[in-house]
Amino acid sequence: MSRLILGAAGIAIAAIGAGAIYVNTSALGRIYLPSGTGITAKQVCSLVFVSGLDRQRAQALYTDPLLGPALPLVSVSVNEAAREAQASVLGLAWRQRAVYREGLGCTLVHGSGAFDAALALPARPADTAQPDAAHREAHFDAAALDAALDGAFTGDGRNTLAVVVMHQGRIVAERYADGITHETALHGWSMTKSLAATMAGVLVQRGLIDIHAPGQVSALAAAGRPEITVDHLLRMTGGLAGYEGNDGTDPTSEMLFTQSDMAMFAATREQIAAPGERWDYQSGNTILAGSALEPYLGDTPADEIATIREWLFEPLSMNTAILEADESGTQKWSSYMYASARDWARLGQLYLNGGRAPDGTQIIPESWADYVSEPTPGSDGHYGSGFWMFESDLPDGHMSMNGFQGQFAFIIPGEDLVVVRLGATNSRSTGALDLALAVVAARRASAPTDPVPEGDGEASEPAEPDAPGAP
Repeated sequence: MSRLILGAAGIAIAAIGAGAIYVNTSALGRIYLPSGTGITAKQVCSLVFVSGLDRQRAQALYTDPLLGPALPLVSVSVNEAAREAQASVLGLAWRQRAVYREGLGCTLVHGSGAFDAALALPARPADTAQPDAAHREAHFDAAALDAALDGAFTGDGRNTLAVVVMHQGRIVAERYADGITHETALHGWSMTKSLAATMAGVLVQRGLIDIHAPGQVSALAAAGRPEITVDHLLRMTGGLAGYEGNDGTDPTSEMLFTQSDMAMFAATREQIAAPGERWDYQSGNTILAGSALEPYLGDTPADEIATIREWLFEPLSMNTAILEADESGTQKWSSYMYASARDWARLGQLYLNGGRAPDGTQIIPESWADYVSEPTPGSDGHYGSGFWMFESDLPDGHMSMNGFQGQFAFIIPGEDLVVVRLGATNSRSTGALDLALAVVAARRASAPTDPVPEGDGEASEPAEPDAPGAP
């Protein structure tokens, strides 16, 4: 959501001295205020315990800009010993609590009794890879590449935190903001939807699932809707009501920040179109698609992540990646993977390698890049299956992983490039597309026979579709 403005929705505080807060209820009390404290508790918990930021910086970058006039009303505290964060309105109402588990990240705990605080996974090895300076010198205009990264870290309020450029699977450039390193796991927001589509490919490659077959999503089957397939959901054509209004009162905000079982919440929305007939971008679709993968991965969230590590993360050397679950144990496939910029680039590189790991193991079908980049009817050609394709001056055939607050990973087959930009940008251009164009130009500057990309250097950035309530 472009802004989560709690105070502007009509909050009326009539009496505090008696310890009571009066708020004009309906959507305010039921969704809006819990969503505001929910996103604050959840984000601060993950940013402190997963990303390693201090609380003040986490709030200043990621959550405070979303609260608008309500900022003075929302308070948050971090308990380092218990490894949790709590947020509330004026310390008195709409309390939300997020709890960290090693290897599993943070979860909003609403008290349903389903949360197992004892689950954990061991940390993965350190990332000891080194940028390939010789490859960089051989294939890029080094000065132009440096200038491209310079541009990514300029601009008032842009808050770029990490940039990685990978060429032919080699790291050729990277840069980080103060306090961020090549191992800092940063929030991808809706880039996580690309992970969901990739894991569907992992299961297809292993012969475990048919994404076009009915009855694969247990929550939908229980709701009497077995005809909605994993493919429909990954493509945002499930036909279920649940708009992403980006205002904190929409169903997606309610799902992400107030619900213990997100899959069941999404599955019980009203059916407003036949499956496949209407494209409607909403995170509930991806939550449901991912829930259909989980029975093949393990019995608990820890088992599931252990399998994802074995089948995907470890073969790609993605050692920092953390995927978080809701209180019921459903992974939050729409919105909540944290990973270093290098690891996001490694996920993109899988698609340039024909679905193979660096050791040659086929992780996803060789044709999976064609599947995820095939435009979904109704999306104006911009959305495939968990990946975006925007009109730009980038070489034909490119696609991208996109997320709220300026998360981008451009996958450019024609140049064998992955360009990742992560940050905390609010209400302004990220400069991510200009970065990608400048990297392509730096690459082509070292090969004079190649055509220079067209464009006037002031490329318009693709519209960012995601929001904190709809990431």
